[in-house]
Amino acid sequence: MSVPGPSSPDGALPRPPYCLEAGEPTTGTQNQVVLLDTLEQEISKFKECHSMLDINALFAEAKHYHAKLVNIRKEMLMLHEKTSKLKKRALKLQQKRQKEELEREQQREKEFEREKQLTARPAKRT
Repeated sequence: MSVPGPSSPDGALPRPPYCLEAGEPTTGTQNQVVLLDTLEQEISKFKECHSMLDINALFAEAKHYHAKLVNIRKEMLMLHEKTSKLKKRALKLQQKRQKEELEREQQREKEFEREKQLTARPAKRT
């Protein structure tokens, strides 16, 4: 919202002192131009500084997530080793059980054959 200044007698608004026609340089205008240039340079420096802070924050965040990924990878390798060992152990146990079951079956067959041989048979008549 702009505040209107005092109007000139012809009804037009008065021209600010820094709005000069071509060929009307004054030291006040030159000072304002220098001041504006300096202000723009300071603003750009501030923006660069702020963007550097953002970049530093991004690098810190990237470092943090990289460390997390390294830890996850280590954990996955450890879990892989554990599952491999468990699979080997399970296979050995399964083979042992199958061997024991086979031995029991063979023992039953031997006992059955022994019982069969011990059963009374009628003698042959001659």
